[in-house]
Amino acid sequence: MPRFAANLSLLFTEYPFLDRFEAAAAAGFTAVEFLFPYEHDPDAIGERLRRFGLTQALFNLPPGDWVNGEKGFAARPDKFAELQQSLRTALPYALATGVKRLHLLAGNADRYDTASVLAFRRAVAVAAHFFAPHGIDVLIEPLNHRDAPGYFLGDVDFAAGLVRELAIPNLKLQFDCYHCQILHGDTITRLRELLPIIGHIQIASVPSRQEPDGEELNYPFLFEELDRLGYAGFVGAEYRPRGRTAEGLGWFAPYRAT
Repeated sequence: MPRFAANLSLLFTEYPFLDRFEAAAAAGFTAVEFLFPYEHDPDAIGERLRRFGLTQALFNLPPGDWVNGEKGFAARPDKFAELQQSLRTALPYALATGVKRLHLLAGNADRYDTASVLAFRRAVAVAAHFFAPHGIDVLIEPLNHRDAPGYFLGDVDFAAGLVRELAIPNLKLQFDCYHCQILHGDTITRLRELLPIIGHIQIASVPSRQEPDGEELNYPFLFEELDRLGYAGFVGAEYRPRGRTAEGLGWFAPYRAT
C-alpha cells in the first residue's frame, strides 16, 4: 500500500503551520512534506514530527524571492553563490527533521540556453555531493509551464536523461503525476519506465489540482500499479482542497493508517 505524505503547505491550511502536523496525524497520515520550512525554527518542526509520530518525506531547498516569482537558482549562471548558500541554509532543517529527500528548484531560465544548461548540471552535481555525506537524496522535478511559466525544467524526459547521465547515486527524479500529465500525458507508462530513478511521487487531480478523486487520472489504478511495481517511497498529496481538508479525504480512506 502506498505511503502517503500530506503536503502541509496546501493541506490543513485551516490551521497555523505548526498545528498542521497534529491535524495530519489525526487524519491518518504517517508522513508529511511541505514547500519551505524556513520561516520556522528547525527544532520546532522536528519536535512536532516526533510528538505526532510523523516522518518528514520531503521539502524544497530555498527558492530565493518566492513571493516575487523566483523559483530557485540552479539554472541561473549568475546565482551560483546563492545556490551554495541555499544548501547551507537547508542543512539544519534537514538534520532537525531527519528528511532524506530535498527538492532542488531549477529557477526561471531558458532551457535551450547553453549557459543555463551548464549551470543546472553543475548545481545539481554540487547539491548532490553536498548532501551525500548526510544520507540525503537531491531530487529534480519538471513543472508544467501553465503553473510555472518560464521555469527551466519543464520536460520529464530531459530531467530523466540528466539523472541517468550524471549517475550520481543520491540524485533522483521527483515525479509529479499532475505536472507530467499536463506536460506529456501517458503518465502511468512514464511512471513504469522511470521508476528506477524516481525518488518521490506527488499527486493531484488534472486539470484542477484538487483532490485526487476524479478527472483525467485514475488514481486507484495508479496506486495499485505502484504496489505492483514495488515502489517503496512516499506519495505526496500536493493538491488544493475544494473546502476544508478533512472533508475531502474520501480518496484517502482506503489507505488511512489505523
